[in-house]
Amino acid sequence: MVVVGAGAFGGWTALMLRRAGAQVTLVDAWGPGHARSSSSGETRVIRGTYGDRAIYTTMAARAMQLWKAHDAQAGRARAPHTPFFHRNGALWMFSGDDAFGRASLEPMQAAGLPVEWLDPAEAKARWPHISFDGVTAVLFEAEAGYALARRACEHVVETFVAEGGGYIVGHVPHVPVEGASLRALTLERGETLQADHFVFACGPWLGSLFPDVVGRRIRASRQESFYFGTPAGDARWLPSHMPVWLDMARRGRQADADDTAQLYYGIPGNAHRGFKVADDTYGPTFDPTHGDRAHTPEMLAEARAFLRLRFPAIADAPLLGSEVCQYELTSDTHFLIDQHPAAANAWLVGGGSGHGFKMGPAIGEYVTRVVLEQAPVDAVFRLVR
Repeated sequence: MVVVGAGAFGGWTALMLRRAGAQVTLVDAWGPGHARSSSSGETRVIRGTYGDRAIYTTMAARAMQLWKAHDAQAGRARAPHTPFFHRNGALWMFSGDDAFGRASLEPMQAAGLPVEWLDPAEAKARWPHISFDGVTAVLFEAEAGYALARRACEHVVETFVAEGGGYIVGHVPHVPVEGASLRALTLERGETLQADHFVFACGPWLGSLFPDVVGRRIRASRQESFYFGTPAGDARWLPSHMPVWLDMARRGRQADADDTAQLYYGIPGNAHRGFKVADDTYGPTFDPTHGDRAHTPEMLAEARAFLRLRFPAIADAPLLGSEVCQYELTSDTHFLIDQHPAAANAWLVGGGSGHGFKMGPAIGEYVTRVVLEQAPVDAVFRLVR
């Protein structure tokens, strides 16, 4: 088998296929977790709250189990080692409409994920360094947290190779689908890879690699994140004293545009890079290969304004760094997992839509069942839905 793409979806899929007994070659153009990929950067939020989209809550719960198992197998579950999955909880702050949180309760309980509602005053007593001004409801999920992104991708590929997989740095310029199946891929440098099955987990490049089949079904959006420096020796801003946080309210750029709440989120500590602040609002269409990844002054100003609102003690904290990544968005933000319509042995896996990284190990397990056991694909993941 050949898996193209060594990000969260492709790397975990290659590893799970290998563990199921398949001979697998993994290919990536720049390397696992490289700076252009949707799996780049230091950290990603892991949470089970998905409103009424129970399929994702179930998948997230399974992914958390697999992340923990991976940490244990790698010997990183306990200090002094750094785990790939940090369970410091996730704090949701709602200003006004908390329907998303309410709709998440039943799916989370069914998936075995603990969740509790807090009065803002209770939350303030637990996290006095957070300002809850304007917050009307608070939800806390204790089993949530964050994952190391780039480093986890690298480790998954290292584990895959250690367990007998083959890894190649190479670029697939096009996919020659002829007849009812795909026979081989030719890399840009001329090497040919033959296989009985192919999985394409190419993130934001999936549409350009399959322009007729995927095309504009996936759009890469430009997303900016900022890392601020906290006071020396002040542990309040570290994961040991603070959860991942997500703040949902109508404000700023979206407040007058539609009924969608704007979501800011962040990760304390952020693998020692600084206090992470990011706006989940979908940005303009972005070229993942050639796009400029310098942050904009406007987005930095918005991040600072939010910092002053919710974390006033560090409102003037120095900017330590920034990142521009991308979401590869489907129109409904559901993942894309399906066979190529003209090649039954080629599978398309992508459309992470900004919430896919956490699901990596569960996606790998899911795709392995679909490819090797011919398990049915859930309707929400199909090309036609």
